[in-house]
Amino acid sequence: MTPSERAVLAQRGRRLEYFTIGWNSLEGVVAVLAGAVAGSISLVGFGVDSFIEVTSGAALLWRMSGDADHCTRERREATTVRVVGVCFLALALYVAVEATGNLRARMPAETSIVGIALAIVSLAVMPLLSRAKRRVARGLDSGAMHADARQTEFCTYLSAILLGGLLVNTAFGIWWADSVAALLMVPIIAREGIEGMRGRACCD
Repeated sequence: MTPSERAVLAQRGRRLEYFTIGWNSLEGVVAVLAGAVAGSISLVGFGVDSFIEVTSGAALLWRMSGDADHCTRERREATTVRVVGVCFLALALYVAVEATGNLRARMPAETSIVGIALAIVSLAVMPLLSRAKRRVARGLDSGAMHADARQTEFCTYLSAILLGGLLVNTAFGIWWADSVAALLMVPIIAREGIEGMRGRACCD
């Protein structure tokens, strides 16, 4: 790949990360506020995940900035993936504790039309964004960008789980649907966190 072609791909990657930061900032705020109003741990967890994606996008922009040498880029990638991994593990712990507490207290979540709409839109947007990031990641041979694309893909799974829990709660009034949906998110979140923490730079 010529330097000019790489520069074009890098610019495309930066645009994708700017979009990720903007989209997920809005998504996170809406999900956390809607979750707080409805008492939905799955919505709150989804919103925090969106903020983690903001962190990931910002870290990717930092990684792609400047004309660092290969070894420096590798170290930046390792740092980026580890930061995202730590965030995932913290989120997994938070969701597990809160969802378990809600189940023990038999605490139901209220209906959230805003949350349902948000999950539907996310299901439409996230797969497209993930595919676009994967194309750039292959072109740049970037492990950090691949990790970010996986995270965006993983957000699609969370959206599906979130939507299922909210719809079951709304349609059938099953009090534990939201907490169970949140617990279903935990192993997926934890797996991504563990993979991130295993990230290494070849120059280490």
